Amino acid sequence: MESALKPFRVLAYAVGVMLLVLCVAMVLRYGFGEASMSKVIAPIHGGLYMIYLIAVMNLGMKARWTWPYMLGVMLGGTVPFLSFYVERRVTQRVQTAPAAAGA
Repeated sequence: MESALKPFRVLAYAVGVMLLVLCVAMVLRYGFGEASMSKVIAPIHGGLYMIYLIAVMNLGMKARWTWPYMLGVMLGGTVPFLSFYVERRVTQRVQTAPAAAGA
């Protein structure tokens, strides 16, 4: 499971950072009429989010998560700052799962 956790963590941070940058780009676009930044950032965030979804599926299948839990983790990449919280909670859950299984 550790092999699936690392890509998930990297992508959770990347998606979270890009989402924050996208929020700034949207403020610039709709608040100040400057659309060039959002035209670059939006597709990058979208691509990273799709890869994030695959990483969640990979980790979720290996960890045998329920579908509702997996969907909740997937939604973590859609709300600013939430992906950082979700990443921390998922990491704790995955790292404590082997200890609980062995006990």
